[in-house]
Amino acid sequence: MKLFEYLHHHKTYVIAEMSANHAGSFERAKEIIYAAKEAGADCIKIQTYTADTITMDCDNEYFHIDSGTWAGENLYHLYEKAYTPWEWQPGLKAEADRIGIDFLSTPFDKTAVDFLEEIGVEAYKIASFELVDIPLIDYTASKRKPVILSTGMGSFDEIKEAAATIRKYHDQFVLLKCSSAYPSVSEQMNLATMVDMKERFKCPSGLSDHSMGSLGAVAAVAMGADVIEKHFCLSRDIKNPDSSFSMEPQEFADMVRDIRAVERAKGNVFYGAAEQEKDNLNFRKSIFVSTDIKKGERITEDNIRVIRPAYGLSPKFFDDVIGKRAARDIQRGMPLIFDFLMD
Repeated sequence: MKLFEYLHHHKTYVIAEMSANHAGSFERAKEIIYAAKEAGADCIKIQTYTADTITMDCDNEYFHIDSGTWAGENLYHLYEKAYTPWEWQPGLKAEADRIGIDFLSTPFDKTAVDFLEEIGVEAYKIASFELVDIPLIDYTASKRKPVILSTGMGSFDEIKEAAATIRKYHDQFVLLKCSSAYPSVSEQMNLATMVDMKERFKCPSGLSDHSMGSLGAVAAVAMGADVIEKHFCLSRDIKNPDSSFSMEPQEFADMVRDIRAVERAKGNVFYGAAEQEKDNLNFRKSIFVSTDIKKGERITEDNIRVIRPAYGLSPKFFDDVIGKRAARDIQRGMPLIFDFLMD
């Protein structure tokens, strides 16, 4: 899995979240994997649950969604439409392995963790809504594989408890800032929290981005995101519970291109002239002779100047050369150097 290799080399790990965008078709699910790879994703992510493992079949008021993207839905029926059949998942992982894209899934209960262990996943993702499911986080972390943990809606103390639970077993985890609204809006993303989490919890951090477009993701990379996750679909015209806030392939490819450009621009800590700047060093300032000076004549503020270009002595020597005598005739327009001077 490329995740911690990327972290070591300061490269952003980009996850394409399939979620419900297969819209009930195994062939479409495979097409999404191919398209994600083509668009530059490092990882394809799915979700491992059934309606029965994530909720219960009940139609009272507690199980109805009253607002947002899924307003009017019953939880059980929504998850029936959105889930990825478990019998598909070994085949999807095999297809991802075949074409060279990492495969990741989000388990929502212990049976899902056991299933994913059976098919050989190398890491786990915990969703924001499960941040408070400490028994699930504990069980998942006990498998001693990397964990990516979304923190949408999470208080500092909730995130601290979840991170401490993982640390009982290992330190290989990433915290993702997330706005658990679908879609989310940029002005409520609070990307500064991502930076703060990295500092406070001494771990990699990133962004699980549900906003439209790539502004949030690219800004997060500029701020130091180690991981970016975005929902991915073949087309928003293929309607399903996640299509309205998912990225199409060209949009995702453009985002990845911009992320890699930002990484290159961030570069490394470096002082001095970069390769492309070296020719311009000559256009810094230096000390030049501004009036013809005869041999033996004193150097004064009236016969030298600090000007561009940079072929003479550094300006910092200006006061040092005042009062010295010329060791030879020096013509106006010549750079002043120590060989031309005597006490």
